[in-house]
Amino acid sequence: MTDTKEIRQVYLDYSATTPVKPEVLEAMLPFFSEDFGNPSSLYTGGQTAKNAIRNARGQVASLIGADESEVFFTSSGTEADNWALIGTALWKRDKGKHIITSAIEHHALLHSGEYLEKEGFEVTYLPVDSDGFVRPDDLKKTLRDDTTLVSIMLANNEIGTIEPIEELCKIAHEGGALFHTDAVQALGNIPLNVRELNIDLMSLSAHKIYGPKGVGALYIKKGVNLPGYLHGGAQEAGRRAGTENLTGIVGFGKAAELAGQNLNGHILKLRELRDYFIDRVLKEIPDTIINGSQTSRLPGNANIVFKYIESEAILLRLDIAGIAVSTGSACSSATLEPSRVLSAIGLAIEDVYGSLRFTVGDYTTKEDLDYTMEVLKEAVIKLRSFSLFSS
Repeated sequence: MTDTKEIRQVYLDYSATTPVKPEVLEAMLPFFSEDFGNPSSLYTGGQTAKNAIRNARGQVASLIGADESEVFFTSSGTEADNWALIGTALWKRDKGKHIITSAIEHHALLHSGEYLEKEGFEVTYLPVDSDGFVRPDDLKKTLRDDTTLVSIMLANNEIGTIEPIEELCKIAHEGGALFHTDAVQALGNIPLNVRELNIDLMSLSAHKIYGPKGVGALYIKKGVNLPGYLHGGAQEAGRRAGTENLTGIVGFGKAAELAGQNLNGHILKLRELRDYFIDRVLKEIPDTIINGSQTSRLPGNANIVFKYIESEAILLRLDIAGIAVSTGSACSSATLEPSRVLSAIGLAIEDVYGSLRFTVGDYTTKEDLDYTMEVLKEAVIKLRSFSLFSS
């Protein structure tokens, strides 16, 4: 096909990262070379920068229903996860050294848990069901008097399953533990309100919502006196030292503002495109299975098993045709290890290796998906013709 037809550039990996929107870039540009002052400086240029950060803090806070004093900027969602997990563990270690998380968390959480285990903490990794849900009863049974923190991601980055966070948070609080959620994938893709969820800590990232890379945030509920994680100056109300990433923060704020303005339209568009694509795959390509919840999932996520073939082979054929998709989390794409998320939901190892993640976004069109289906069907037919296990 690619030898005789024009190659179309199609990006279907919005869960990995998103392009910076023109409005976001426009908001950032003056702070590179014109309003570049250090926000800690008292002269006019510094105060201009400080006010820009204050404005961005309010924009991010508005998107999640928080007060601006509860938003602390970081270098990434990964740093926010580390701060939440390790910071809380060290802060509350006199109360206990037990932390609960799930088996399908982002590596930022899982690796932080492994670090804490080496430091003498005990971490319980809750299993999930076949749709990727953490069972509330499992959390109840695992809570102990010495449990200080429960950390469950709001929406999974690979299969898109949205967890029952409000219920899980209530259980954690009843057991005397704080509750953190990694909302990096959920932000800007579903409505979020920290007051309604009643969570204590929430990790966020700009580059998943059409903002710049290199900037994230940690929501810290009023009254949760989580100490600083980086030590040095008095930036971020004394909780996160280091000269602020001014341009990144401004971009994050603008991206958050845009996400809030069009959230419902964004959700409806992504859901329509996702369902259109899933319906075509299931109808037109035999032996395909959707991973994750069919009802409680991110609007743009389609994680699909293509039986009898390896997903990496499909990915490469799609890439040659100008189509970008993923075999799983972008943070683990360099490893040949099977997806721990897909393994955790009980997939057979051959189906784990046969799964691809397609994620649509604001710039995806139905024509993009039609082109992808044309290439995808051809690739699957060709690759299955080589398979010993294909019927």
